[in-house]
Amino acid sequence: MAGTFKGKANAPLPVKLNSPKAWSPDSPTLYEVSVKLFDGKKLIEEVKSYVAYRDIRMAKTPDGHQRMFLNGKPLFQYGPLDQGWWPDGLYTAPTDEALLFDIVKTQEMGFNMIRKHVKVEPARWYYHADRLGMLVWQDMPSGDMGNRWEVRPGVIREGVEKVRTPESEEIFKTEWKEIINEFKFFPSIVVWVPFNEAWGQFKTTEITQLTRELDPSRLINSASGGNFEMEGSTVVGDILDLHNYPDPVMPDPKIFGEKSLMVLGEFGGLGLPIEGHTWQQKDNWGYQSFSTADELKARYSALIDDLANYIPRGLSAAVYTQTTDVEVETNGLMTYDRQIIKIAVEELKKMHEKLYQ
Repeated sequence: MAGTFKGKANAPLPVKLNSPKAWSPDSPTLYEVSVKLFDGKKLIEEVKSYVAYRDIRMAKTPDGHQRMFLNGKPLFQYGPLDQGWWPDGLYTAPTDEALLFDIVKTQEMGFNMIRKHVKVEPARWYYHADRLGMLVWQDMPSGDMGNRWEVRPGVIREGVEKVRTPESEEIFKTEWKEIINEFKFFPSIVVWVPFNEAWGQFKTTEITQLTRELDPSRLINSASGGNFEMEGSTVVGDILDLHNYPDPVMPDPKIFGEKSLMVLGEFGGLGLPIEGHTWQQKDNWGYQSFSTADELKARYSALIDDLANYIPRGLSAAVYTQTTDVEVETNGLMTYDRQIIKIAVEELKKMHEKLYQ
């Protein structure tokens, strides 16, 4: 037992542990908590949960670039784009074991992060991420398209901010508040992503400020993939996030690296349809498709070699598309039914080791 603390009902209770162990992918330490309410000496109610000690922030390294720091140390984050789709339940996993399976396999492949893409999972998914030590970037589900998409940082064009109705704005804000307030207690979540590829993006500065007010303890990727709201050469929020398929790229470190985190929010998307394991037999696609697993492995390995070359230049994180095939998208590392892993787990882990050196 780390300690026992007493206080009055309806009042804050300060809790301090001597030399607590920090939560991280290498050591996902969770402290069990039991909160008991007494009326005199009579126990009225007891609630059990857990907490973790974890710090995520941006800080400058000696090379002059901003990096992601976890618990005071720079850590390159690399993970798959995870849409959380299932062939038999679409957005609903068949079992708790299925939720766990995707995270376990992702970790075994040598990833230390998952970008949960435009979907919010049940709390059990984040619990599994907490106890396994998987970092999570959490997207806001997208909607209300129609605005233009500008992918070049620092370039201003008309029509990139969606003009929403007051009702639409209020719905977005209400749901985003609910997501943050409901899930900010999970230590695995380290980045909030309110907008992706301009879909329904509006009042970016205001939404970023709202996100910061709701949770000042995490990093904010205000506009993943484009429509960057800039203040000079500094992006609103913490992260300047480019998307590019299939090859990796990064923002110009000489222009953007001093004040913003530079990440590659989507890349890859290498496709390999496997007969008997596709959603449909024809018209499947990837950003670059192959006919054999050996071809896929060789191209993926080359992408990782290229990606590794960007890290010394200031790249802080990257997201590969994607965890599994999703209906006609056959660019997953696993098939839609999770029956086949297209590149052996141990080979993927070996490839990824160079990213963390």
